[in-house]
Amino acid sequence: MIEIINLSKTFRRHQVLSNLNLTIQTGETMVIIGRSGGGKSVLLKHIVGLLKPDNGQVMVDGQDLTKLSGSALQAVRMRFGMVFQGAALFDSLTVGENVGFALREHRLLPEPAIAERVRECLALVGLKGIEAMKPAELSGGMRKRVGIARALSIRPEILLFDEPTTGIDPVMADSVNTLIKALHDRLKVTLIMVTHDMVSAYKVASRIAMLYEGRIIAVGTPTEMQESTHPVVRQFVRGEAEGPITADQPADRLAVTP
Repeated sequence: MIEIINLSKTFRRHQVLSNLNLTIQTGETMVIIGRSGGGKSVLLKHIVGLLKPDNGQVMVDGQDLTKLSGSALQAVRMRFGMVFQGAALFDSLTVGENVGFALREHRLLPEPAIAERVRECLALVGLKGIEAMKPAELSGGMRKRVGIARALSIRPEILLFDEPTTGIDPVMADSVNTLIKALHDRLKVTLIMVTHDMVSAYKVASRIAMLYEGRIIAVGTPTEMQESTHPVVRQFVRGEAEGPITADQPADRLAVTP
């Protein structure tokens, strides 16, 4: 479904992505791991067309997102549901208004149908009957689930998760991971998640790709990644201090163009 070809992106002379290549198959759960600040979220934004690369292609079913704009790009984006880090809910809106936001913004359904879709999506994430609550009244885990419900509201073919377990305790994180896996199995969507949490990666992934110094350096099943002999992969997945990755090494350390 998605093929990323020689993707490069530089911000203020710092090359974050460098000729990156990755193929994501229809229906799989691809988890992209790597250091904090190493370009995972930048890659995710390219996949959904929120950023344009300096070079390279993002192919979705044969269409190159980097060549699209306006209504053509928007039509492809409607195939994606994005769950942002921290949920990114609108604090001034109720839960129901947050979940139905995209449906109203793009006038996809009449109001009665939007209300029904909101109820359906909240039920899918285990939050029935909270439409009238405000985000400030919710726990961190509930906010994450509302963010997932909002992403589901447009019935996407592809779900993107940006660090879904950041900022919540391990018990709640496991609950979110279990939900993500259950939604994938039930809805049969393609799922892409970026994280540096290996517990999450092992739990939900069909395959794991490691992003390091702007490139994908390894791709494999959770078992293959755990058993990898690549020194960077082995150090990262084991969380070891000793190895080629050093604590004082910037996550986005790449050659800077003079």
